[in-house]
Amino acid sequence: MSEYTSMIRLRMGEHDAHYAGGLVAGAKMLELFGDVATELLIQLDGDEGLFVAYSNVEFLKPVYAGDYIEAVGRVTKVGKTSRTMEFEARKVITLCRRDDLSESAAEILDAPEVVCRASGTCVTPKDKQRLAEV
Repeated sequence: MSEYTSMIRLRMGEHDAHYAGGLVAGAKMLELFGDVATELLIQLDGDEGLFVAYSNVEFLKPVYAGDYIEAVGRVTKVGKTSRTMEFEARKVITLCRRDDLSESAAEILDAPEVVCRASGTCVTPKDKQRLAEV
């Protein structure tokens, strides 16, 4: 099996903030992982398939409105209909949040900060698979 990977990067907006101080709900990272999983299934099967379960989720650092998040995923195992995947969300740009700078000052992080990790299983029914040779 060749390596199937996907990556999306986007800015968390004020509409993503769910808690005081512009804190973004962890569920937003799971939403991003769902989008990454969909792309992986399209690459592998030519179909969006279905995300059926997370086997592990770790929220490691806070995410705030204004942060840029890179969500990546890869297929780790392919069964007849199931596809096991691993995901990671990384903060790559953050607002500075310092009183001595402008309120819109931001910085590119020297090294991306992992904010969330997860693994899960997706399914593409056999009759929907157009590309995989499993």
